[in-house]
Amino acid sequence: MSTYLFTLARWAFRRRRLVLGLWLLAAVVAIVLAVASGGKTDNTFTVPGTESQQAADLLKAKLPALGGGQTQLVFATHGTAKVTDPRYRAGIETSIVRLRTVPGVATVSDPFTAAGVSTNGQVALGSVQYTAQATDVTDATLNAVSAAVVPARDAGVEVEYSGSAYPGWRTAPSELPELIGLVVAFVILLITFGALVAAGLPILTAIIGIVITLMAVTALASVVTIASASTTVALMLGLSCGIDYGLFILARHRNQLLTGMEIEESVALAAGTAGSSVVFAALTVIIALCGLAVVGIPFLSVMGFAAAAAVLVALLIALTLLPAMLGFAGRKVAKFINTPLRPGHHEDVAQIAANEPARTFGARWARFVVRRRHPLLVGGVLLLLVLAVPALSMQLGLPSGSAKPTSDTQRRAYDLTTDAFGPGFNGPLLVVADGVSRPAQVVPIASALRGLTGVASASQLASANGVAVVRVIPTTGPNDPATADLVNLIRHNRSTIEGSSGIRILVGGTTASNIDVSTKLSSALPVFLVVVVGLAFILLTLAFRTILVPIKSIIGFLLSVAAAFGAEVAMFQWGWGKHVFGITPTETISFLPILTLAIIFGLSSDYEVFVVSRIKEDFTRTGEARGAVERGTGLAARVVTAAALIMFVIFVAFLLTNDPIVKAIGFSFAVGVFLDAFVVRLTLVPAVMAIVRAKLWYHPQWFARYVPDPDIEGGRLQHRLSSAGKAASHPTGASPDES
Repeated sequence: MSTYLFTLARWAFRRRRLVLGLWLLAAVVAIVLAVASGGKTDNTFTVPGTESQQAADLLKAKLPALGGGQTQLVFATHGTAKVTDPRYRAGIETSIVRLRTVPGVATVSDPFTAAGVSTNGQVALGSVQYTAQATDVTDATLNAVSAAVVPARDAGVEVEYSGSAYPGWRTAPSELPELIGLVVAFVILLITFGALVAAGLPILTAIIGIVITLMAVTALASVVTIASASTTVALMLGLSCGIDYGLFILARHRNQLLTGMEIEESVALAAGTAGSSVVFAALTVIIALCGLAVVGIPFLSVMGFAAAAAVLVALLIALTLLPAMLGFAGRKVAKFINTPLRPGHHEDVAQIAANEPARTFGARWARFVVRRRHPLLVGGVLLLLVLAVPALSMQLGLPSGSAKPTSDTQRRAYDLTTDAFGPGFNGPLLVVADGVSRPAQVVPIASALRGLTGVASASQLASANGVAVVRVIPTTGPNDPATADLVNLIRHNRSTIEGSSGIRILVGGTTASNIDVSTKLSSALPVFLVVVVGLAFILLTLAFRTILVPIKSIIGFLLSVAAAFGAEVAMFQWGWGKHVFGITPTETISFLPILTLAIIFGLSSDYEVFVVSRIKEDFTRTGEARGAVERGTGLAARVVTAAALIMFVIFVAFLLTNDPIVKAIGFSFAVGVFLDAFVVRLTLVPAVMAIVRAKLWYHPQWFARYVPDPDIEGGRLQHRLSSAGKAASHPTGASPDES
């Protein structure tokens, strides 16, 4: 493989104008498609095959008035004023009349005729039911809803929204996290390389890649339902992987330039050696992300495919566009900046790294780890296990309005509703009765539901086409475990509730759907882990031609991801970080564990490949197991540190958003990457390899015969280039591509 990558990079170097033009054309086409399609992402999560989804499908088919999206309107007064006072009531009733004229609205409930006024008279609940599904409710319709309630606001009534679709629920993502991440990444790269051009190239190529990916995802959102978190995850990974992959190849190229190698040969050789590691690292990430499809949940599969596409584009750019850009840059990547206080410092550091690597800090750290391998191994494992302890109390769920910041209308609606009516009104259950011939048949069903523990009220909403809906208000909130118990209780006592009526009931609604999502994700987690780890084990075994390296990598990953889970539970579920991050303690997002497993496993394999390939390269050349650990880790430490810090900073930057889902994702990824890179890959891995020594590279003879050697460290490529160089002065000499 290293020879093919060498040839590809040399072609891109020589045809750099064509390569740059093609990538820019791809970016322009993606932007045009995104703008023309008008695609938009959303935060609606559905799970085909679950009971709640069956209920939703039944309503859509037979009772569409209740099958579409819904907005809950919360009208509130303060002080001694009441919503029933003439002035406020008139404003609310005028708004209700106007809401009924909004295009796309099926029904509107009047709180004054539907018993929607609180006992203290200060809060009234209305609802708007749409003809379209929540994801299909247009911005024009939502804007018209917002305009329709102006009379209530003008009368002095506070109006807040919640539900599956409401004005303002589609929020444009902030560019601030990306900008902060890019600025800090540039600073890290500038410190790493000490040259402006070298620091800027990985960021420039990564930006081109992420523009192509995000625009393509936006265009697809016009025909496929894509969760908003999908673009966030794709952005996180596309940006961080794009910078990291460019960093690894560029670092190798720059070191070779400083040893006197010609530019074209250096670019091609860097792509053939470091590029091989990048390919295996990227493939591991892509496998982990595509593995999300085994869960069988569409929004999670789409999220995985979008992120995998971002990583794939980052890989292709690193192998083609980066060599082309290095051709334009020439020797400017080695044109060092001069700081007034330490003139010549950056060049000195680079020269030492290229020509005297044993003097670098990374080499000193590697020697320290090898000398103190046993206590560092024990201490590192204990640290990760202690951090993982909170994960034992992890509770899964999807965030309700209570998880939003107090500045969000959904949070204010949640708080007003809870205070005036009780938490259960924020998460009603819809019990759908199928096979109803007359409304009177539903009366005993509603009565049986009212008699269940945890039910505050149960009332019939509507009936048509043989289907009736009973709205059940729990005594607890939508994210309370007792509400999940109530859903399971209704389903468990289904036959008793149905009686001999011949009616079939299904429990649905947003709250039940969220519970079903969490349950399905929890049950799919072991399957996903086995599939992804198994595929990655095969890939890493092929890369390093030994089974002990993949086993070590997987154990290290499990330790780091468990620690990341523990930190997330402590900060977001237990609430240790509520003041630091400005969040409300709530359950762990149901899809976060499986997503974190995919991301951290892929990225941990990245660092494993980059560190261990350097160690293997040295061991293949010298045969000294412990010395190879010292030298290989020392060579990889600087770029792995820079790459991990860039990943860490980009993920941390997303904590600046207001979305609690994005905050939890960014925090979990940041902690996982930091621990895996610095505790596992740069400490525990060299410690274990120094203890096991040459046994780590053992493989049976049959393995060597039947399993191809991908030459991940580029040893054969360098041998061919060396042979070609020696033969160049002879008439019969051959190029490395011909050999």
